[in-house]
Amino acid sequence: MQPTTLVTGASQGIGAATARLLAQQGHALLIHYAHRQDLAEQVAQSCRDLGAPHVIIAQADLADEGDVHKLFAAADSALPPLTGLVNNAGIIDRTARLDEMDGARLQRMLAVNVLGPMLCAREAVRRMSTRHGGHGGVIVNVSSSAVRSGSPAMYVDYAAAKGAIDVFTQGLAREVAAEGVRVVAVRPGITDTGIHATGGEPDRAQRMASALPMGRAAQPEEVAQAIAWLLSDAASYTAAAILDVTGGR
Repeated sequence: MQPTTLVTGASQGIGAATARLLAQQGHALLIHYAHRQDLAEQVAQSCRDLGAPHVIIAQADLADEGDVHKLFAAADSALPPLTGLVNNAGIIDRTARLDEMDGARLQRMLAVNVLGPMLCAREAVRRMSTRHGGHGGVIVNVSSSAVRSGSPAMYVDYAAAKGAIDVFTQGLAREVAAEGVRVVAVRPGITDTGIHATGGEPDRAQRMASALPMGRAAQPEEVAQAIAWLLSDAASYTAAAILDVTGGR
């Protein structure tokens, strides 16, 4: 089958790097974005230039179930049948202690980082599972090494959300393994992307590099390589696994 992959949060960072790598491997692609249409269009054009046979972009708030339905409908109408989902989209907020966070922040953090991936995974299963007449596929969830420390006084809400993704990955993997759908996750460490600026620390990756075993932060392309491998037939017996891409941390 033509590999066809929906990559959420693909306008920049790990998502954009993943889309470009998959384009080189011949995937048809849906590039999802939340806000930056201009960046999504740039990524889509680079994917076309790299050889992707079909590329479309689509906007969605993944915390909105209606938007998720529209996102997958866009893939259904313009691309070959879906074979892969990369649940990459996620948010952080300003560094803070829990007792400084309001309810709106906590609700949004969990809505985007937990509910969104679950809704997207549900729609992917409905299309890929043999139980629903599909031909199988792969769901790759993007977690974080923050689950190990809990990110105290920084992002305990983000770390908790990613912990939920780890558990969700393992549960769903066992739920649909006999239906031709593999569910796996990658757990990146400190990666040099723009997400750190969202938390008010644009230089965080460089600042923390010396504390990492390899002495540097990851590049988005290094995480993308792990995602692409998990999507590929080379990982055909890998399910319910969480692959650390942390430079030894």
